[in-house]
Amino acid sequence: MKLEELAVLVIEAAEAENVEFMAVGAIAAGAYGVPRSTRDVDLLVSIQFPKKIDALMRRLSSHITFDPQVTFDTLTWGARHVGISRVSPPFKVEFFETFDDPFVVSEFSRRRKVFVPLLNRETWLPTPEDVVVQKLRWGRSKDLDDARDVLAVQGPETLDMAYIEHWCGLHDTLARLHEALAGIPPLD
Repeated sequence: MKLEELAVLVIEAAEAENVEFMAVGAIAAGAYGVPRSTRDVDLLVSIQFPKKIDALMRRLSSHITFDPQVTFDTLTWGARHVGISRVSPPFKVEFFETFDDPFVVSEFSRRRKVFVPLLNRETWLPTPEDVVVQKLRWGRSKDLDDARDVLAVQGPETLDMAYIEHWCGLHDTLARLHEALAGIPPLD
């Protein structure tokens, strides 16, 4: 099974269980920026109905082994459920739960359905602005590259830069934003 097939399987299972979600991580960044290889499928899932997350994991249990222990994101301390696919090579599947963080609440409320070429289908994604803000917030090297690539492909002139700057100011990531903008190669 390829990663994109696993991602579609996970998305279809979330839809079948009526779990409110959006694809995040490399899938979202690649949809708006420059696709890159990844070994995981990440969804931000609503905890409005927590039993639905359990039902989703049960639905996927023949394809993915989920760790029974909930882990916590080291940056935001949001809960996440981590699974490993039963295919070779194995892929990681992570369900990040929504929680009472002002940015996460805003990001999730702004999600929209977008056609994702990698998946050859529409799915729920954050806005490109929210991808930039989240990637700058995480701040790992690959996340900073993703933020720069989304800014470059979408173009700062088409994005709501005031929104991005607002959240970067609150997250103390304005320097990362300025570095990402400075890293956009000039058009020749």
